[in-house]
Amino acid sequence: MSTTYPFTAVVGMADMRLGLLLNAISPAIGGVLVRGDKGTAKTTTVRGLTALLPGVAVVPGCRFSCDPAAPDPQCPDGPHESGAGETEASGTRGAKMVELPVGASEDRLVGALDIERALSEGVKAFEPGLLAAAHRGVLYVDEVNLLGDHLVDALLDAAATGASYVEREGVSVRHASRFLLVGTMNPEEGELRPQLLDRFGLTVEVAASRDTDERVEVVRRRLAYDEDPAAFAAKWAAEEGALRERIAAARALLPSVRLGDGALRRIAAVCAGFEVDGMRADIVTARTATALAAWAGRSDVLTEDVRQAALLALPHRRRRAPFDAPGLDEEKLDEILRRFEEDNPEPDPEPEPEGPDDGGPEDGGPGDSGPEDDGPGGGGPRDQDHQDGAGPDGPELPAQRESGAGRREAPQPRSQPEPPQEPRGDHGPEADAGDGDDGPLAVAVAADEPFRTRRLDVPGLGEGADGRRSRARTAHGRTTGSRRPRGALSKLHLAATVQAAAPHQRVRGRLGPGLLVRRDDLREAVREGREGNLVLFVVDASGSMAARKRMSAVKGAVLSLLLDAYQRRDKIGMVTFRGSGAAVALPPTSSVEAGAARLEQLPTGGRTPLAAGLLTAHDVLRVERMRDPSRRPLLVVVTDGRATGGPEPVVRAARAARLLAGDGTASVVVDCEAGPVRLGLAGRLARELRGPAVTLDELRADSVSALVRNVQNSRKAA
Repeated sequence: MSTTYPFTAVVGMADMRLGLLLNAISPAIGGVLVRGDKGTAKTTTVRGLTALLPGVAVVPGCRFSCDPAAPDPQCPDGPHESGAGETEASGTRGAKMVELPVGASEDRLVGALDIERALSEGVKAFEPGLLAAAHRGVLYVDEVNLLGDHLVDALLDAAATGASYVEREGVSVRHASRFLLVGTMNPEEGELRPQLLDRFGLTVEVAASRDTDERVEVVRRRLAYDEDPAAFAAKWAAEEGALRERIAAARALLPSVRLGDGALRRIAAVCAGFEVDGMRADIVTARTATALAAWAGRSDVLTEDVRQAALLALPHRRRRAPFDAPGLDEEKLDEILRRFEEDNPEPDPEPEPEGPDDGGPEDGGPGDSGPEDDGPGGGGPRDQDHQDGAGPDGPELPAQRESGAGRREAPQPRSQPEPPQEPRGDHGPEADAGDGDDGPLAVAVAADEPFRTRRLDVPGLGEGADGRRSRARTAHGRTTGSRRPRGALSKLHLAATVQAAAPHQRVRGRLGPGLLVRRDDLREAVREGREGNLVLFVVDASGSMAARKRMSAVKGAVLSLLLDAYQRRDKIGMVTFRGSGAAVALPPTSSVEAGAARLEQLPTGGRTPLAAGLLTAHDVLRVERMRDPSRRPLLVVVTDGRATGGPEPVVRAARAARLLAGDGTASVVVDCEAGPVRLGLAGRLARELRGPAVTLDELRADSVSALVRNVQNSRKAA
């Protein structure tokens, strides 16, 4: 068995470690969501925490880890008698950390039911999934924001009810599934569904340190661990043991912590002040503040506990719109607490009497976190060199984080996306002839308010990832037919199976009322739902679009389409063109927020190299087809249809449009032409692309134009 990297040896990452420890003390908090880049010790830290969790007693032979003191009465391996497993033979096992891969199937998550045996033998042959394995342990989901909707739905159900249900054509299995949910995500790859986001009790932001000494210490420790994991773990064994004892002490103290009326009112004032939706935020903040007090070795919740709890529990619950970055204004938080203290003055509580064995901060007990502490809050082995200040700063107490050198620093905002790269040439030696000057750049203008758009579909029937845009064959949706299983049977089509088996009953010797079913008779359901697409925007940023009012309207339209893509689970990309060429402003990604940020920074000015924009889009789509052949693209060209710069710009633009149409790319042209005199150039471009052209007004959902029919009719006519 491999040696786990010690939790106390992780350098920095105080917020992440504190959030994990608080959940270890009080699992009712509801888990942690860790937001940040790859390579920041997220998985390593979670594995280290699992090694510190106390063992669990299990019923011998139970695949669902039932507690012998209170076994699940509906356990598929039951029934278990209460107390039946409380013997020396049962013992305890360590807490498990179960990892849920992003590409896992639904059966792998919830468990697989053998429908063939259920029909032919009447046996509930159930193979437990990851939700069963994670019961009474940790369920870790890396890149949780990339989970498919079907996995998110199953995860939500289990997290909400503490149980997992498997239903297959009238055959049902239920088992308990209570776990500590830990998820990680890179926000640049897309945000998390609001329903799942709210299920995480706490959220923390992590980023690689910019301090040279701290980075050196990280590398030094990692190399030492890789060279001899056992020796490295032994070196940190004392710190691990001290932290394990401190967690146990905090767990024992937790039921005795008093959450007074004053603390509750502070929590309510903070949640109301930040206009948090629902009551889950208040409940999670209260539980977190109580765990913080227990972690500090106190029996009363103080204002500093409420403040720290709010910083962990509220940031991800304050999102007012998909493009708003999660976060909490600490100055506003301090102002809310200050006003509360002014409006509700309270006398200072009398200090609790300390016994000789109190174990408080003065004598190195669970609350001790002073600079001399060598335990989990203080740092490392006695022989570790900390002269460079890069010790393993364990999770600090709220009091430490607000004073002196240990003052809590506000989370650093994620760096804004870099401006789009310089446009590349216009696909030919003549690109720079006569139009090398990009022209003066106009100041980027703000977008108009977004609006609800009509749904733009890709015609035909796809087989892409689950989403909400175009028709597709999916694992979920309405049943449209049946077929022989391809591999393991997942979705049985009962009527088709019975119809296939019925003619053979006499030959098979059927005598009783039961139906004799063989594998050749099984039919699986063919279902039709909706898929997510790759929506690639090609945005005209040339001088003809630079009028402030006009560009604001164009940005508002693109922002509205980005919002629509977010809601329909699409990937998005953006190509811009102006001056002498085109640039990929945003490679295809699931992060609609990144698209909104790039749009906000979009400069305008110069000539209109329409052909370069279309050819760049063709290159992007060609690469994406190789990466993900099942995800069908939808090209949205936002332009007035003008083409200038280089020899024969109109001819080359038409040729590029026909190239895209020849590849079967579904396209829509958003006509941005304004004014009383209209040239109809966008309409000509749409005809070359074999797609519809719609004006900005027709893009609105309340418009009388039926865009979906337009897209489909244009494709049929082609």
